[in-house]
Amino acid sequence: MTEAGTIIRIAAKGDGVTADGRHVALSAPGDVVRSDGGLDFGPHHADPPCRHFPLCGGCQLQHLDEQSTAAYVRDRVAGALAGQDVAAGEVRDAILSPPRSRRRAALRAARFGKKLALGFSSENSHRIVDMSMCEILHPALFALVAPLRDLLHPMVGDRRAAQIRMTLTDQGVDLCLENVGAEGLEIAERLTAFAEEHGLARLSIDEGFGPQTRYEPEPVTVSFGGVPVAAPPIAFLQATPEGEAALVGAARAALGDAKTLADLFSGLGTFALSLGQDRTVYAAEAARDMVLALKSAAGRAQRRVACEHRDLFRRPLMPQELDRFDAVLLDPPRAGAREQAQQIAQSIVPTLIYVSCNPGSFARDAKQLVEGGYTLESVQPVGQFRWSTHVELVGVFRR
Repeated sequence: MTEAGTIIRIAAKGDGVTADGRHVALSAPGDVVRSDGGLDFGPHHADPPCRHFPLCGGCQLQHLDEQSTAAYVRDRVAGALAGQDVAAGEVRDAILSPPRSRRRAALRAARFGKKLALGFSSENSHRIVDMSMCEILHPALFALVAPLRDLLHPMVGDRRAAQIRMTLTDQGVDLCLENVGAEGLEIAERLTAFAEEHGLARLSIDEGFGPQTRYEPEPVTVSFGGVPVAAPPIAFLQATPEGEAALVGAARAALGDAKTLADLFSGLGTFALSLGQDRTVYAAEAARDMVLALKSAAGRAQRRVACEHRDLFRRPLMPQELDRFDAVLLDPPRAGAREQAQQIAQSIVPTLIYVSCNPGSFARDAKQLVEGGYTLESVQPVGQFRWSTHVELVGVFRR
């Protein structure tokens, strides 16, 4: 055993890396690569809790123990910042969501003769791993997997893949089925009976023209800061309650006594409502249905939230608009917020809170913010997608 053959870190895609730069799949820090290519497991190599690992694409890191998983999440953020020569005052220890906490998931189903496979796809493949257990899905979602096989068998064409989207809402599971055959009275009755038997909050069908609701006994909502918001089918929701709490908690701590907040890419109001109890909030979002839902919910709850339907990629807030706020919160999609960050860098906003689901685009935007005079005070990494290479974070900038 040589030091050169010892795994010293985990690379971005989940491979272990030796001291001499070799990438080794399914290895953990402390593992040693033998001369024959095999592995001698070290103290951080864990027994995967799921029988489908590593074939299933839902997880990439089940062979790591808790300490190594947390270190991986933190190192992803620190490495992205180092790649852009951006210094952070502090990169904190990662917060991880627990097993079986995922409340939002997209599965695939395909029929091959009499057999219907349903589950996540294999990594970098269209092959579906037929799920018989899952250590990441919330039990309420996993409980639908077996019944869905029976429901979908006559609705999925041979060798055609259907998409199943599930979200756990205030009322229960919101289920949307895509690319399925749902015509005819018999199928309609089967869908209704399935929804009633399994206590679904809503059942929608998307045949290529957007989700069409087939069952919804009462309006479906998701709640933020104690405020229920009407949720459109397959609307975005943070993947786990624990992950959402970590992101909101880090943002709340950074806000301090700020009295006015701009929430950009606000969605349904995860931050606008959770952080808006004692301050005035301006919320901007490009999805019209989400803007209307947030506006209605804030009005009913008598929250001081002003909502605007605005595409921040095409029409970012300009410095003169931004300068009215004590703090700005950014929560863009994976591509980041290059255009909006450019404008913030020219503003005098004292506090910027950047919530990101992509360390790479965050680091890119952080570079131009620092060049514009901001200091990256702290970063809180969050491993919301348990055992996944997907990493989220909250960065706090001050001027």
